[in-house]
Amino acid sequence: MTEADWWGIAWLVVLLAGNAFFVGAEFAVIAAKRSQIEPRAEAGSRAAKTSLWAMEHATLMLATCQLGITVCSLLILNVSEPAIKHLFEIPLGLTGLSAEWIAGIAFTIALLIVTYLHVVFGEMVPKNLSFSLPTRAVLLLAPPLVLVSRILSPVIRALNAIANGVLRLFRVDPKNEAESAFTLEQVETIVRNSTREGVLDDTTGALAAAFEFTTKIVSDIALPMDALTSLPDDASALDVERAVAQRGFSRYVLIDESGEPSGYLHLKDVIDLPDDELDDPVPPKRIRRLVSILASADLEDALAVMRRSGAHVARAVDAEGVTTGVLFLEDIIEELVGEVQDATQRGGR
Repeated sequence: MTEADWWGIAWLVVLLAGNAFFVGAEFAVIAAKRSQIEPRAEAGSRAAKTSLWAMEHATLMLATCQLGITVCSLLILNVSEPAIKHLFEIPLGLTGLSAEWIAGIAFTIALLIVTYLHVVFGEMVPKNLSFSLPTRAVLLLAPPLVLVSRILSPVIRALNAIANGVLRLFRVDPKNEAESAFTLEQVETIVRNSTREGVLDDTTGALAAAFEFTTKIVSDIALPMDALTSLPDDASALDVERAVAQRGFSRYVLIDESGEPSGYLHLKDVIDLPDDELDDPVPPKRIRRLVSILASADLEDALAVMRRSGAHVARAVDAEGVTTGVLFLEDIIEELVGEVQDATQRGGR
């Protein structure tokens, strides 16, 4: 082999490594998750900070990678093919075949070898590594990729602007940052698959409960009026204290003469009343108001309403405004975290 042939083989190795770098970096920027990189960046890692910048400028990084892959792919065949072809022409010359046949066979073998090396080691291996180890890959490959993009900044930005312009012609809004948000359904699928594979252990059932919570509505957990332990709206402090002693609950809904819930009382609302007022109806200013929530409303919305109003009890109503039951904040919380041991218990209030 001549010195030129050896240089051709050497350039094949260099260009394959370059192609592998750009392919690996391209998939690493896309596959890596911000949640895995941000803690490292906050801890002071320069590689992580650079990786975040690359992820936030994904289209610029992809343009850099595509330019690098294209250049390496073109040069691989042009630089290495003649060297490998010449390598096979020597033994083929001993077969007695004509020069045309030898050149054709040598070229075909060289093309197959270069294509195989390019596809396997220049494309598939780095791609699979980046998908399998995205965090490590982006921390390793993003810093040099950013350096290359800055060196070739004018060319890269021009190509990126042209590509974005073409997208806008088709009324597609180009995005600069890799997608890192998930829908509720996607998160639920991720959790389910992770649990099945054994990488996530939901021992308390809190994760499963959270997803079920998002599908429930107020009527699913509101207590029907006929199952409610209540007090009349003219109840006295002594009535509340007796109810607490008998039932053990700390909150009681007050019912007016028409059978409608008019408010509710907590034990602490009456415990400090003077002795001479204990047998009188509880003063109206001490009665807590009930917020009204549609029975068809999502539990998430009901929780938001109750938190804003500071109410622990709400009236569930249908579309006509008719009361269908009473909703307790504790019951909503129990849907998320399981049974809450508190003075107020579901099953009769």
